[in-house]
Amino acid sequence: MLSARMRFVQYLRKGDLAKRLGLLTDDHKSVVELSGVEGVPCDLKTLIAQNPNLADLAKKAEKQPKLPLNDDVTLLPPLTDPGKIICIGLNYQDHCDEQNKPAPKAPMFFSKYNNTLVGPTDDVIAHEVTNKMDWEVELVVVIGKVARLVPKEKAFDYVFGYTIAQDISARDWQKERNGGQFLLGKSMDTFCPLGPAVVHKSLIKDVYDLPLKTWINGVEKQNGNTGDMIHKIDDVINRLTQSITLLPGDIILTGTPKGVGMYRSPPEYLKAGDVIKTEIDGLGTMTNQVVPPCKPN
Repeated sequence: MLSARMRFVQYLRKGDLAKRLGLLTDDHKSVVELSGVEGVPCDLKTLIAQNPNLADLAKKAEKQPKLPLNDDVTLLPPLTDPGKIICIGLNYQDHCDEQNKPAPKAPMFFSKYNNTLVGPTDDVIAHEVTNKMDWEVELVVVIGKVARLVPKEKAFDYVFGYTIAQDISARDWQKERNGGQFLLGKSMDTFCPLGPAVVHKSLIKDVYDLPLKTWINGVEKQNGNTGDMIHKIDDVINRLTQSITLLPGDIILTGTPKGVGMYRSPPEYLKAGDVIKTEIDGLGTMTNQVVPPCKPN
């Protein structure tokens, strides 16, 4: 039944400039067209804001065609224009330990821009302005409705679902340049592969028991578990909404476990030709290649 397949994707068909909304099948090999269903928009952010009846949506989608994932279908980021991309630094104890830093007593928030977003198989640019590009697998929380002054015990009522991010970081710009501010080091073009789908929260049995991993060129670099978060999702939503109103489609990157390149001995950084594989159990897998920047004409 499609009711068990609430894995939302945005995609392009070959030769089509308009993005479409669909459901990823259980085997992750096909997309079920949703944009053709009456009343369903072409983007996930709008759908979330509509607060749809998912059971009804699934029933209608059963009559929709399946499109195989091949060269004729390109998966986009499942959200292409979130109003906010909020990130949390140092939110896994082992990531703090590999830096010899104490765990922060309160979440350390920063942000990225939408220009960072690329799809689950898109390229990541090795910008010439940095030679210290690093990897960070992260669980992403997708906000489902307007959230302000949310108590911790009701925080998950405001969650629509989850997806995966690879939080690429230019460590030289994050740590050594720009006055120590994170923004430029985190917000270079293509620095946030996202996807492959937004999985509705009803499909995730325990969000605090999800293995998350990164491989670089087939070699495992990160292997953690979401249960090791220091500041949990309910606490994060509670703290944020005391001062910031979260809107449908906003996303929160919840931190990364140990194994990033900067704190290896010797340090390791991404370069053109590298392949990044990112995985979280129950959410899927992304594979992104690092490429040199295009030269201006």
